[in-house]
Amino acid sequence: DAMARIGNYADDDVAGWLMGSPEMAPGFAGFSDAVYNRSRLPLGVRELARMAVAFANECSVCQNTRFVQSGELDGDFYAEADRWRTSARYSEAERTAAEFAHRFATDHVGLREDDEFWERARQHFDDGLLTDLALSCAFWVGSGRALRVLDVGQSCKINL
Repeated sequence: DAMARIGNYADDDVAGWLMGSPEMAPGFAGFSDAVYNRSRLPLGVRELARMAVAFANECSVCQNTRFVQSGELDGDFYAEADRWRTSARYSEAERTAAEFAHRFATDHVGLREDDEFWERARQHFDDGLLTDLALSCAFWVGSGRALRVLDVGQSCKINL
């Protein structure tokens, strides 16, 4: 087990490292609140996109996080998340969002220039939903990479 690159946080203390930046932490918390509580994306769309970023970022915190409290998603929703491209479990809209998220994290220029993708995306998402998706991906890519680079909380499991 590697040691975190900063601080001496318990492995389940994903938020503790933020206190090292007391002026920026409230903005980060506000962004997190917006992504998880104010997005217009359907929960399954949001969650499969989030998981696609988690795999691209190699962030085990994110890969192990589950949103099942509302009862909208069952525990099985995440079982095939690493196979989002081919699993029949996910809707076309969920897969399209996951593709957006994966490419946002791994090839943003290619994504921007792919007219065929945008044609498909428009079948499921209007400008507002695409904005919510892009801002959510910005949060996940950034926060996931911060956790991964600093090696904070990489073995904890979170249920929200």
